[in-house]
Order: sequence, then structure tokens, then C-alpha cells
Amino acid sequence: MTKHPIEVITSVERRRRWSRDEKERLVAACFEPDAVISEVARAAGIHVSQLFRWRKELCRIEEPSKQVSSTLVPVIVSETAPAAQSAAPETPVPPQPRRKRSDVTIELGRGRRVRVDSDIDTEALGR
Repeated sequence: MTKHPIEVITSVERRRRWSRDEKERLVAACFEPDAVISEVARAAGIHVSQLFRWRKELCRIEEPSKQVSSTLVPVIVSETAPAAQSAAPETPVPPQPRRKRSDVTIELGRGRRVRVDSDIDTEALGR
């Protein structure tokens, strides 16, 4: 039979104080192979969310300082840009004029509407 230590709280204060070493030990237990976090938390007598919070706090990666250092970079401005080397010369595509799009809405009554593009075949629309 295994004996487990039992903590008896006799004062009004119900908060336990955990040292950093104890927190690190419990968080390290979470990373053991085949460790179940809920079982680790239950064995320590804490809630799973508390263990997740400690893990987040202790495993936080230090972010680089938020000081922004400005570095000037030299820029060379030239009149002509070097031509890009392409594998095969492409034939230029003539620009097509942009059409102004317009829709036609046909009210059929009783809240029914038909919306068609303005270049629809009128014979097809009539059928």
C-alpha cells in the first residue's frame, strides 16, 4: 500500500503557495513520454487549467525586445532598369478595352426579379 502525503488546511486561507521548483517539476512531468496531464494535475491536487497556465508561463519563449532600431539602407536610382532575362520571348498581348458592366433587372411581380448582364442574348432571354 502506498502512502501519499495529505495536506490539511486549517486556516481560512485556501490558497496554496507553489515554489518555482515545484511548478517546474510538475510541468516537466507533463512532458514525460506517455504522461497524461489530467493525471499529473490530479496527483498534485490542482486543477488541470492551473497546470496549463504554469506550463504556458514557464515555457514562454522570450520575445525579442520591442525596441525598433532603424537602419538606413543605400538605394541606387537609375534611369533604366535592367531587362529581365526570359526563357522565351513572349508575344505582347494587346490591351483590351474595359467594358462598363451593367446589369438589367426585370421585375416579374410578386417580389420576383430576374437579373441578367446587359450583353445577354435577347432571343434566349425572350424564350
